[in-house]
Amino acid sequence: MVGARLQVIGGGKMGEALFAGLLAKGWATAEQLCVVEKDPGRAEALRAAFPGAQVVDEPVAAAGHVVAVKPPDVPAVCGALKSMGDRAPVLSIAAGVTTATLESGLAPGTPVVRAMPNTAALVGAAASALAPGSSAGDAELDWAEGILGAVGTVVRVDEGLLDAVTGLSGSGPAYLFLVVEALIDAGVLAGLTRPVSAALATQTLVGVGKLLVDTGEPPILLRTAVTSPAGTTAAGLRVLEQQGVRAALLDAVMAATERSRELGQG
Repeated sequence: MVGARLQVIGGGKMGEALFAGLLAKGWATAEQLCVVEKDPGRAEALRAAFPGAQVVDEPVAAAGHVVAVKPPDVPAVCGALKSMGDRAPVLSIAAGVTTATLESGLAPGTPVVRAMPNTAALVGAAASALAPGSSAGDAELDWAEGILGAVGTVVRVDEGLLDAVTGLSGSGPAYLFLVVEALIDAGVLAGLTRPVSAALATQTLVGVGKLLVDTGEPPILLRTAVTSPAGTTAAGLRVLEQQGVRAALLDAVMAATERSRELGQG
């Protein structure tokens, strides 16, 4: 007997973010959701955060499952679902675990969708990409997109491109946090207090993101619009190009992509 519309296996930060997003979007009621969390303290916190939701310590039958555990724990999760004869669709956000690996541990024919969201899911602004396994069709992709869409933007890619997604948007928040750190330090160096510099640098990043999304303009046009000939921005951009910032970002994405491939093969 199916006990929930969706079961989130793993009650960590990403699992909780999905839970909260689905409730906020009206995708399901708390009573229709279940989360699997073995840690007693964490389980109690989830019960307090989501009254009415089922919080259990082992997977149970459900109409669909989200695997949100650490990669080493995935085989045990798949084994538990297989032992129940469960063939409900599975959406995995476990980094580096391929659909082939997931399918090999689940009951034959289980539809699997693999996804890579990023940490901005915690504030409902994730950039996520998903790819189908061999038994997943349009219905399962729509189902998975509906879940991840509750916490941000979703795109569909071939599974072979998920390593590139990891290198770009999966690791991307860390690159941008580093940029903001540097801007804050630069503001202090220029004479601002750290709180003032932090407020300005942080809001600058927020504003840039909103401009990109709301206007739909490519970044090169937005950059050109704020770069007056021989002005202050032009002077700053010249230094960034001289210091190889663009090349460093290209190399960072490629290095993270390659590392994702290595972890997946391991």
